[in-house]
Amino acid sequence: MLERFWQSWGIQSVTRVHSLISGVSIPCILMGVLLFAASLTPSLIPREPMVQGILGGLLIALGYLLGKTFGLIWQAADMPRLQGRPARLLDMVLAVTAVILMVWTVTFNLSWQNDLRNKMEMEPAEAQYLATILISALLTFAVIFIIGILVRELFLWVRRHFYRFMPMRRANVFGAATVVLILFVVTRDGILDLAVTWLDESYEIAQELFDVAPPPPAKANKTGSASSLVDWKAIGRPGRDFIMTGPDADAISAFTGKPALDPIRVYVGRANGETPEERAELALAELKRLKAFEREVLIVTSPTGTGWMDPGAHDPVEYMHNGNIATVGAQYSYLQSPLALILETRTGLDQATALLKVVHEYWMKLPKENRPRLYVHGLSLGAWSSMYATNLFRLVGDPIDGAFWAGPPFTSGFWQYVQNARRPDSPWVLPTIGDGSLVRYASHFSTPTQAEAEWGSMRIVFLQYSSDPIVFYDPFSLWRAPPWMNDPPAEDVSEHLTFIPIVTQFQLALDMALAFGTPPGHGHAYYARDYIDPWVEVTAPEAWTSEKTERLKAHCNVGFQFGCAGQKVPGGSGSFGN
Repeated sequence: MLERFWQSWGIQSVTRVHSLISGVSIPCILMGVLLFAASLTPSLIPREPMVQGILGGLLIALGYLLGKTFGLIWQAADMPRLQGRPARLLDMVLAVTAVILMVWTVTFNLSWQNDLRNKMEMEPAEAQYLATILISALLTFAVIFIIGILVRELFLWVRRHFYRFMPMRRANVFGAATVVLILFVVTRDGILDLAVTWLDESYEIAQELFDVAPPPPAKANKTGSASSLVDWKAIGRPGRDFIMTGPDADAISAFTGKPALDPIRVYVGRANGETPEERAELALAELKRLKAFEREVLIVTSPTGTGWMDPGAHDPVEYMHNGNIATVGAQYSYLQSPLALILETRTGLDQATALLKVVHEYWMKLPKENRPRLYVHGLSLGAWSSMYATNLFRLVGDPIDGAFWAGPPFTSGFWQYVQNARRPDSPWVLPTIGDGSLVRYASHFSTPTQAEAEWGSMRIVFLQYSSDPIVFYDPFSLWRAPPWMNDPPAEDVSEHLTFIPIVTQFQLALDMALAFGTPPGHGHAYYARDYIDPWVEVTAPEAWTSEKTERLKAHCNVGFQFGCAGQKVPGGSGSFGN
């Protein structure tokens, strides 16, 4: 009896496997191969072979799913089905097209990637690049295909149970709905668990930093000192790094050859106040204590998600103004920026708005001849929140003096508004706005010095790299080319980049994840040298010359992980990811 059971089970298993294999749709597989071949074309960021293979495997699975979905809709609509010779002819056309496209992209993929890597001064990919792509793509597709089979088997099992007490058509509908609900719950719980784990780790790190904080600054003119209004332990590591690093008066004097002041840096940590308004008021009180409103320049800056402040952005401008400058920032999150963007978007916008509001309102009450020039700044997610805070009330009446925003995410409403106001004959990645008297752009290859008109009373500069997908991702690239793909390619963008519906969307989404691993000056890796020209144009340092700009660039030419003072700053390996 046991023997008959195992024999029966074996026969049934073999029959089931044969049924699954015979149910594989060749046209759908070919559709996936077409998408895979298209994914081998270049995008903004060079891709490692394993990453490219995973992307290709996902697109094979997507192509197969789209083909199956279209087939089900066609069948449900009771449309005529191709059979016999016409069906074989369609398969042959798809197969020939897939083979031709695959041969073309496989042949040139390595040269395309190496051409892009060369533009970014990266090491070339090796010959085994293609083999790794193909193997990882097949494995990725196999895993997804098996998951698809399991989902299908779950649906059939659920539907069989519904057959017992309802008609077939109703069982199909309720069976599909039940499986979708199960998958939704499982996926949701998995994603939330991952997010909560990441969040918990972030808070654990933050708490550890509080417990093991180094001794507070000895100088009374430092935020967090014994004389400060801001509790040193609650500031957190990003703020403490910002306060304790950067050039002091001696370092600036050594560079300029004349007496200098210690720059004022005020930072309020997330734990220094319960609400954005409390933290903003505390920052204002500390600015008053340090007499920051007696300085020549005052910069209100918005940090990235973790509260990180890029030293490459702040050190150069302190040299330019001989230390006669104050900078203030307030932390709103402990989370990595991508997670902060999802979970704490409102908090970031509220914090930036509260800080700029209290500083601006106090600044407006001061005599114009005795107050500092007021500027706003932000990098990446900080640029987004800073732009949001710089609303109409900061731009009219008694406006700020200017703004400098680097790597603005594509979600930034103000940036999108300005971009769409460009002259039609100017490129999307480096547009011309009007006569250049209000807004100018800079990149790794261009400075904001050239414009038809002189600067007006307010100066705004955007720094954006042409290969930065955080800036140039387009959610509509699922079906249409992003605006910048209609222009001639920039210097660090491949001339072989081609818009392909669906594929381009996946490529750009992957580029965003890879944008932090590029060399300085490309992708989302902003660094000190490229901040210098924009700061010169925005803040107009006294008696500044092009020779001084070049000297400062040489002084800061140690990569974007370093400030101009030469210290390596923890966490300074990127912007959006910090």
